[in-house]
Amino acid sequence: MRRMWMLVLISAALMVYLTYVMFNPEKF
Repeated sequence: MRRMWMLVLISAALMVYLTYVMFNPEKF
């Protein structure tokens, strides 16, 4: 159960990071 929560947190963080990169492309 704990591993599933870790995967959920990692996937959520990746989604937030990807949206941040897409909305701020000039910084990368």
